[in-house]
Amino acid sequence: MTSGLTRQALRRHRWAFLGPFATQCLAAAVITAMVTTTWSLSAATLSADERRALDASDISDAAAVFSGSAVYLSILMVGVTMTAAIARQARDIALLRAVGATPGRIRRSVARQAAVVAVPAAVLGYVVGLGAGRLWLAALTDHGLVPATVHYVPAPAALPMVIGIEVATSVVGALIAAVRPARVRPATALSETATRRPAGGWLRTSIGLVLFCGGVVLSAVVSSFDPQAAYDAALFVILAMCVGVGLLGPVLIGAAARLTRPLQRWIGGTGLLAGDTLLAQSRAFSTALIPLVLAGGFAGVKVAAHTTAEHVTGLVDPAADRWLDYSGTAIFAAFAAIGALNTLLTVSVGRQRDLALLRLAGATRARALAVWTCEAVTVLGTVLVLAAGVALATLAPITHTALHTWLPYLPASHLALGVLGVAAVIAAGTVLPAAILTRRPAIESIEAP
Repeated sequence: MTSGLTRQALRRHRWAFLGPFATQCLAAAVITAMVTTTWSLSAATLSADERRALDASDISDAAAVFSGSAVYLSILMVGVTMTAAIARQARDIALLRAVGATPGRIRRSVARQAAVVAVPAAVLGYVVGLGAGRLWLAALTDHGLVPATVHYVPAPAALPMVIGIEVATSVVGALIAAVRPARVRPATALSETATRRPAGGWLRTSIGLVLFCGGVVLSAVVSSFDPQAAYDAALFVILAMCVGVGLLGPVLIGAAARLTRPLQRWIGGTGLLAGDTLLAQSRAFSTALIPLVLAGGFAGVKVAAHTTAEHVTGLVDPAADRWLDYSGTAIFAAFAAIGALNTLLTVSVGRQRDLALLRLAGATRARALAVWTCEAVTVLGTVLVLAAGVALATLAPITHTALHTWLPYLPASHLALGVLGVAAVIAAGTVLPAAILTRRPAIESIEAP
């Protein structure tokens, strides 16, 4: 039964696994690039002075940090993307539970799905990572962080290690995503597939509040650390608050829809319909909050840490150090973008019948797209407010301790670039698929299985 569900899910919902595949591929590429870079540095023939300079640059430590980041981000984002993939199988899982499938069998099936997807993703990521590692080593050389005598070593032996890491992390992430679908009562699951899953529950909300408040408390605690140690620990603060935000997502999105009610009335029927839809779809959209707020909050902390220090002290960080720090930020942003985009695309495709019904009720294609645009703008505003709050709660205590200022400084150009990046991901996951779906006659979407 387990293998049958696995095969059926992979065949019937193959596009839903694009997000986990992309996440696993990116993680494998990052790990491959960092491992081969470390091996290249170890195998290089260097003078004593060059070796001491290389050790002082902490490049090997940075590579280890990037690899570790890829591992836990893979677990987190596979969990996020597999949640969307499992949602597409909700009715199949509910029917299997109704005929006697145990929660353990469902969990094993989901784990197998993630493992099957992880193997080709890891192989492709390894190939991409070989090229990325060569470019990464060249960039390190160009920035003066690595001697020019270091040559790239492809290290084919890294492939089994990369596959093993990706299969393990993918299974862990998938099992986390499968906790609720495997345990829910069959009758409840079937009812939810026919209607909609409730917006939230007291347990989810309570855990979300604990995590978010715990992150705030942890931020105050790490502010007493050495500045560098505090900045390094900031990631754990952000993760705690972002996961808390994700659990609180249905409540937060619902609150955003209600708070913008006056603006919706000013826009007219389009705005009011968008607000009502967000209230109904708050749980579906909430999954995207974790990666989006994670990307915005983490990037805000990393960038503002440099710009605030420069603004307050007048001293500019070494260009190489700033580039290395921003490279890690880019990796985080890439993982988050994949997770958010996959979730939003899955939600949008799953709503194609709602979109078709709207058009059959008399809405023009432009009116239907306007509704989805209003939804996207509300989600964007929610994400920006939450990301700014997470970044400020994380960074303000640290900057106060290190620089004696509570208000981090972020140039307008940096802020605009971040807003445009988040807006592009949300638009690509909501408005763009709606524009494509509305090119199809509405009656065909209604009749589609």
